Amino acid sequence: MTFLQNSATSLGGSKRKGFHIIHICTEMEPLISVGPLAPYITGLSRALQKKGHLVEVILPKYASLDLDEVQGLREVVAESYSYFNGQLQGNKIWTGVVYGIGVTFIQPLYYSSFFNRDRIYDYSDDFERFSYFSRASLDYIAKSGKQPDVLHLHNWETAIVAPIFWDIFWDIFAKQRLGNTRILLTCQGFDSQCLVEPDKLALCGLDPGGLNHPDRLQDTAKTHLVNILKGGIVYSNKVIVMSSMHSKGGIIHNMSHELEPTLAFHQDKLLVAPYGFDNSAWDPATDILLPVKFSAENMRGKDACKVVLHQRAGISSLVSSVRVGCIISEVSDFDLEKLKEAVQNATSGGAQFVFLANASLPTINRALRYLQEALEGPNVKFFTHYGEPLLRLVFAGSDIILCHSLHDPLLQVPLKALRYGAAPVLEASGDNNFRYYADHDHEISRFLQFLRSTLGIMSLSQAIDEIRNNPSTWKTKISKAMKEDFSWDAECYETHVSAYSAIKSL
Repeated sequence: MTFLQNSATSLGGSKRKGFHIIHICTEMEPLISVGPLAPYITGLSRALQKKGHLVEVILPKYASLDLDEVQGLREVVAESYSYFNGQLQGNKIWTGVVYGIGVTFIQPLYYSSFFNRDRIYDYSDDFERFSYFSRASLDYIAKSGKQPDVLHLHNWETAIVAPIFWDIFWDIFAKQRLGNTRILLTCQGFDSQCLVEPDKLALCGLDPGGLNHPDRLQDTAKTHLVNILKGGIVYSNKVIVMSSMHSKGGIIHNMSHELEPTLAFHQDKLLVAPYGFDNSAWDPATDILLPVKFSAENMRGKDACKVVLHQRAGISSLVSSVRVGCIISEVSDFDLEKLKEAVQNATSGGAQFVFLANASLPTINRALRYLQEALEGPNVKFFTHYGEPLLRLVFAGSDIILCHSLHDPLLQVPLKALRYGAAPVLEASGDNNFRYYADHDHEISRFLQFLRSTLGIMSLSQAIDEIRNNPSTWKTKISKAMKEDFSWDAECYETHVSAYSAIKSL
């Protein structure tokens, strides 16, 4: 049975519990976290495990790993070898448990410098580093006798697993009765793809001549190079793109970074899943860091949190004021002049603002000083250093959380805002793409559907007017928002299980 015979997929097939999923990835929260991949791996894995699926994670053993978070860490005594650069290479294998999830760490012996560096990404030999890890992961799975239903790959860094699996390991797995294993690739986006010379494919045992073709790994624009992410898309049974905003068509035609022909050809295997968040860790009804807890059924505690927030921030105690929180992670994301104008217009009408920002980077610090000098006063307070209690108090004590974008896979500010009874609202420059898709695209996530149908995609001034002019209606909407489930256990989980079910029915 060849890869091409297994590449056609559909959304048919019933859901069932009990999948064995192995993530081959480069990040996992709280062990190693650079971007949105880390919370996604942990959040999805925990959701899957809670619903009865067996989940494992394979990671490189970085020198910078936070191993204090690993329970029962131990070195596996059995020898492990993987094929790379024409010969067998030795590895140390470590195992442990994180959040109840089995985690395996692969530590190269000869190529020990691959994961003993200051950063995780952005080195000239990244292809060599991660193709080694990808091949070593497959060697380990095959030799360990594991029988996963799904090998779940992530971004270009482990996308090379897909062609290695089908071109090299399929016969090995079939002989070991692992022939039912299928491949799912998740992409956080398409802006990073990894283009290399075709000859480099031979490092991990692949045939450059057989793969350097337009329908395989050859890059569409730079035909003298092979595209590793494209190879993952071509060779995977299903591809999930993580986006809380865009539809499949919007991603293919507007966000594909020159992968549009490949995505269009393989669109039947493409799904879109929204990000989630940990709604057990972020719950105002149980949050021990809040001065007073509250829930959608009993909102009195939120009023108390508003009082504590204005005391903590030293802003005027105006009972009728609308309180607006803003968590800034990257000042460059904001149009500073338009943000300043929006805040000045709102404060002139009695709104109050609390800004939280990290001033550790010089460029951010300069921009924050500019905003602070222009805006800070009786109704505007800036905190350039803050801890978790103040962060949660801002969510709990605000009516509105001002966001540059509602697509926030790393900090998940819009989702947390809704959970704590604050409306996520776009800042003045806004994310016009969000407004367009919310108004015109019918294949959007439940999160965006909810914002469109319940709160509306409003500007800051519109939201403030709504709160003041229709307070009873606004409270009903906020109460409804707090009850919505946008966690990893909801739509994100459902989309992934649908994908697993579909590829297992092949």
